[in-house]
Amino acid sequence: MRLSEYVDYDATGLAALVTSGQVTPSELAQLAREAHEKVNPRINAVLEFYEDSDGVAGASGGRFHGVPFLRKDFGVTEAGRLQEKGSRLFKGCRSDTDSFFFRRAREGGLRTLGRTATPELAMSLMSESILNGITRNPWNLERSTGGSSAGAAAAVAAGITPLAHGNDGGGSIRIPAAWCGLVGLNPSRGRISGGPNRQDASFGLQREFVLCRSVRDMAAALDVFSGPHPGDPFIIVQPNRPFVDELSQPTARLIVGVARTKWGAIDIEPEVLNAVESTALLLEEMGHIVRDIDPPYESTEYTRIMLGRSCFSANLLKDEAREMGRTISADTLEPINLKLYEYGRNSQGHAGELEELLRRMRFRVGEAIHSFDVLLTPTMPMVALPHGGINSTINATLSAEEFKAADAANIQYTGVFNVSGHPSVSLPLTQNAGGLPIGIQIVGRFGDEATLVRIARDLEEARPWSDRRPPVWAGDK
Repeated sequence: MRLSEYVDYDATGLAALVTSGQVTPSELAQLAREAHEKVNPRINAVLEFYEDSDGVAGASGGRFHGVPFLRKDFGVTEAGRLQEKGSRLFKGCRSDTDSFFFRRAREGGLRTLGRTATPELAMSLMSESILNGITRNPWNLERSTGGSSAGAAAAVAAGITPLAHGNDGGGSIRIPAAWCGLVGLNPSRGRISGGPNRQDASFGLQREFVLCRSVRDMAAALDVFSGPHPGDPFIIVQPNRPFVDELSQPTARLIVGVARTKWGAIDIEPEVLNAVESTALLLEEMGHIVRDIDPPYESTEYTRIMLGRSCFSANLLKDEAREMGRTISADTLEPINLKLYEYGRNSQGHAGELEELLRRMRFRVGEAIHSFDVLLTPTMPMVALPHGGINSTINATLSAEEFKAADAANIQYTGVFNVSGHPSVSLPLTQNAGGLPIGIQIVGRFGDEATLVRIARDLEEARPWSDRRPPVWAGDK
């Protein structure tokens, strides 16, 4: 197999080639390395391509049967591998824990070949850090890939691997999926276990999953990574059949709530709104009932929750630094993260107060959207932003409160569903006049990823995106 052929396959397609004997897992690993060497110097997506990649476990069997995979440098961990969290504070740190997520990855046949870049502590929707520099968008190198699963998105979009690990605590899978032209699912709360030490992480806001290029890969990844483990705090409703089987099931007539107005302080760019409008029309043509939906929450509610978490985040960071024998200062934390740390240390946060804020917002959102089967929203109110700006944690111009308010304004359609726990997927249904991807978000009922798989399949068939290639593409001569 040549590199120009490798990049044209999704993960499901590559796995089928391994199963039929047309290519070996070792050959796929070598092709991934070749793709990495070709494009990574331009995009800075992969921080480390493992030197022992040819011998990585997970080489055969499972649904993905030898497909190359990458790990985000934050969240779930591989025992013995570096986990620096995009921060000078954690430089050189290695994890001693093998997360259930990566046990499932190996059982599913995925070969994890390296780790990808993230903004410091995964705290920004942008794609730069002092430790690792700028991760650039393959669609336009002067634009952000989005965060915090920045390197994962850039690597998949440029063709290094067909899918990569990410996690989502406020949009960190869906934002880079939207800005890099990928499929990015934030699963229901509890669908993917964070064990053995990150079950229901960040008060239930954060979920682990993948970024990929096709709906069938999204469905297959759900089958690989879904399922409870002992010690998980609760078990959500389990699927009636494998998610891959949903790809062959018909979609029932749905009531679709469409967000045509802003849900935060930032207006929707006209081309993004046009993409929402055209998708709503397409869903009507498919026979679904489309109705407008008003904003289901106030942006200030979300900001209060994010600031309320700062006390707990600060205490955790202090404990981690002490265990490592390191000092938190301007030499180890970026300006905004240092301000957030100091804000948290000086706040009088209480777990009960934060839980009540979360409960009220979940209740309000749940009631507001209960009458709809799915929602249709922009993923982001704008296309990929230029690097830097006020949303970067390197920028020192904002206070902690101002940074969180600006963050809430930008992620007005994504963070709300981390709070509510609903599954939500960003699909690359269109582009703007300049060729930048526009992500459209579909939100399902809690625990109902099956409907999202079916409606995402329908939209992919109606508006296929598999032939779109960014200017930085590993398959180019």
